[in-house]
Amino acid sequence: MRISEETGHIQLDVYNVIQKTLDYIAEALGKGDKVELRNFGVFFVRARKARVGRNPKRPEVDVPIPRLAVVKFKSGRLMKQAVSKLPPPAEKKRRPAKKKKTAVRRVPKAAAPVPPPAAPAVAPAPPAVPGQ
Repeated sequence: MRISEETGHIQLDVYNVIQKTLDYIAEALGKGDKVELRNFGVFFVRARKARVGRNPKRPEVDVPIPRLAVVKFKSGRLMKQAVSKLPPPAEKKRRPAKKKKTAVRRVPKAAAPVPPPAAPAVAPAPPAVPGQ
């Protein structure tokens, strides 16, 4: 919106130009080329070494992570100057580390003895009828 107001171009035209610029940067990086924007910075591709990772839930199993191409950015002179004027960011408050749970088997508290179940109530037998 700000670029549109300052240049006098409509927002859609500004959006299309910026999007096309970003598309060309991504295309050049996809070919492995370096993209330099004077005084802003340089985008380039670097290879990250292959390494072995581990699943925290199953640390006994090694997970091979292959070599990978990644995009890096090095800021230019004007970018560094603009950022250096900012006050340093406040440090984040760190939460204390969680205590690891130890495998301790807990014994249930002794409960009050449970009385044996009561015998089912038996209805009294009907009185015997004489003569039968």
